[in-house]
Amino acid sequence: MRCMVMVRATAESEAGVPPSEKLLREMMAFNEELVKAGVMLAGEGLKPSAEGKRVYFAGNGRSVVDGPFAEARELVAGFWLWQVRSMDESLEWVRRCPPPFEGECSIEIRPLLEADDFGEALTPELRATEERLRSEVAGKA
Repeated sequence: MRCMVMVRATAESEAGVPPSEKLLREMMAFNEELVKAGVMLAGEGLKPSAEGKRVYFAGNGRSVVDGPFAEARELVAGFWLWQVRSMDESLEWVRRCPPPFEGECSIEIRPLLEADDFGEALTPELRATEERLRSEVAGKA
């Protein structure tokens, strides 16, 4: 199964406080373990929400709101995309992760929707298109 592992933001990460060299070294070592184990598919940190935008949809209408956004603990500061055998395996990996920030912080794990999760709505034609698009994206990696 694939899952997205999201590092929740903190007041400090939203303020743009950079991580310490010690934390960067610990995270780099953890990422190296993930890569060697064949778990990590992707991973990145995100800039503070002050540099982001949100697009709200209402029917055909679109409105754009500039960051920053409230409630840092509800924001994502970084993510990994992992390939694991189960949610339990992803929990094992997160338990080994160095704390992403000083003080209280959290990591959320969410399984990705896979093609089979869409049932009959994903027609053979749509499935073929989805597979073609994934192949094209993989070719660019």
